[in-house]
Amino acid sequence: MKVTLVCSGGGIDGFSSAGKGMSGGWIGHGLALLGACAKEAGHEVNLIDRRALRDWEHFRQEVKNRAPDVVGFGMLSVDFNPAMKGVELVKQVDANIVTVAGGPHPTLAPEEVLDNPLVDHVVLGEGEISFVEMLDSFERGEKVDRLVRGERPDLDRLPFADRGLYLDEWRKAGYDYDSPEAPLSPETPPPFVTMIAGRGCRYNCAFCKPGEDILFGKGVRRRSVSHVMGELRQLRDKYHFNTLMIHDDCLTEDRDWVGEFCDRYQAEGFTQAFWCQARVDHVVKHEDMIKRMAEVGLAGLFLGFESGSDRVLRFIRKGTTVAKNLEAGRICRKYDIRIWANYMLGLPTETEEEVRETIAMMKEIDPDYYSPAFYTPYPGNDLYDYCIEHGLSLVKNHDGYSRNPTEPKIKGHDPEFLRWALRESQRRKLRNSVKRKVRYYWGRYASPKKAVRRAGRMMRAVHGGRG
Repeated sequence: MKVTLVCSGGGIDGFSSAGKGMSGGWIGHGLALLGACAKEAGHEVNLIDRRALRDWEHFRQEVKNRAPDVVGFGMLSVDFNPAMKGVELVKQVDANIVTVAGGPHPTLAPEEVLDNPLVDHVVLGEGEISFVEMLDSFERGEKVDRLVRGERPDLDRLPFADRGLYLDEWRKAGYDYDSPEAPLSPETPPPFVTMIAGRGCRYNCAFCKPGEDILFGKGVRRRSVSHVMGELRQLRDKYHFNTLMIHDDCLTEDRDWVGEFCDRYQAEGFTQAFWCQARVDHVVKHEDMIKRMAEVGLAGLFLGFESGSDRVLRFIRKGTTVAKNLEAGRICRKYDIRIWANYMLGLPTETEEEVRETIAMMKEIDPDYYSPAFYTPYPGNDLYDYCIEHGLSLVKNHDGYSRNPTEPKIKGHDPEFLRWALRESQRRKLRNSVKRKVRYYWGRYASPKKAVRRAGRMMRAVHGGRG
């Protein structure tokens, strides 16, 4: 079968954004893995990335040129509108093309997707096995149910994600890349890549659960360290990557796995710096593990601090405390680990005083990077249900599911106060700003390592001149 996968993402204005930061310059691992599985089964696969297109007419022309038998759309809640527009255009090009939708939103809100008669099939949950079986059935001329429940695969039996599906499209769009994916920050110089080692989360945060359990099942299924190392070797050989981001919701929850990974990473000669996501309570409880990770290359952690109020942390079932948030920040500083701080403003039941507590906490932690969000109630979790039950949601359409802090997403919060809080939460204390400038200039001009390198260059220039 000729299969075209469609990345519908990139935000509301997703066109012409390939290679531009995280939203435009990172691959979608779900479609990249789905494509690899379909190729392995003998199907012909390509991908249309909306971020690499000019407009919808460009999309229509690409579908026409590729003449697929099947088009598969991956979809987050925020991607619903562009995905449905894409389905409409596919059917306009050729009504006989089979359209399939999958991903988080079709899994968590299948009725809404099925309401569109132009969507021929919806896959719930993980699609690597079921989507390929569907393609095989189409090829044999067999009937397939409109709603297909995905089968959870053995992750070690899956091929590695086919990054080329994305990179080929970006090159066509003129993305002059010296990195497979857009670097995360100045501390992640190219070539930069991302990967996923496992699926699921064993924790119970109200803003994620039970949606994640519906997608991946309860608990965590993680690839073996050997399987992950195989992909890392491939990435090293093919892209010569310099830095790495591991996407897992919480890589640090299994210290035995992390310990084995660190040993193998070092033993196989990897020295590339990497970033990953962690929980603050893991950082605090397993400082020795964090130290070991830093020894082999951990350069930064994405940490979900969420709130500076213990009451709010209990309300959202985070399972942490403000004291642990602060201690995790201290431990990261101790081992020179950069902090990417995730936190929310405008949560349900949150008072202005509690927002101020979050501001105070962020000033104390002084993260390297701020990632604030105005709380957004999106389908599939208990906090969303709470907002619907209490009539709090201000989200009028799917575009509003973006987490970007542009306007309050629920009732009960003063917009002007939240905008002030957003700015103030990212305003560093004077002493912290001074410390950062001192560290920057010391690292750039006065560090012993750089002094030695400069001296070496000067000596080589002297000897070269004498020659």
